[in-house]
Amino acid sequence: MGRRDADGGFTLIELLVVVALIAIATATVSLSLRDPAAAQLEREAERLTALFETARAESRAAGLPVQWAPTKKDSEDHFQFVGLPKRVKLPQRWLGEPLAVQIAGANVIILGPEPMIGAQRLQLSLGSQQITLSTDGMSAFEVSNTPAP
Repeated sequence: MGRRDADGGFTLIELLVVVALIAIATATVSLSLRDPAAAQLEREAERLTALFETARAESRAAGLPVQWAPTKKDSEDHFQFVGLPKRVKLPQRWLGEPLAVQIAGANVIILGPEPMIGAQRLQLSLGSQQITLSTDGMSAFEVSNTPAP
């Protein structure tokens, strides 16, 4: 019969298995946690692309030139759609904390009424997080992540 150690401790293999399980659990939890600023930025970008496409469709249907521009209202950053028919009410506020907006080459985004609107690009920023919305003028606006400087 084999002799058993009277200490009743753990073997090295058992300890290594426990450490490996803890490492896997820690990695899973850390990867599942998201930066709230990045999540808000993505949510705002997706929402804005949908609003742009709605405004483009309304602009073509009504034959009216429509533009989007960031604005300051009551010392807060907002945005507005200029030129939409009165019956069309689109949001003019960010969902959360206001974002910084930088439009490439202009102060406004042209949304119509022409089917081809020209290539346009804008960058949304929140803290060190940045995201880009762009179109080639024929297709819908697309969201792409841009690395922080």
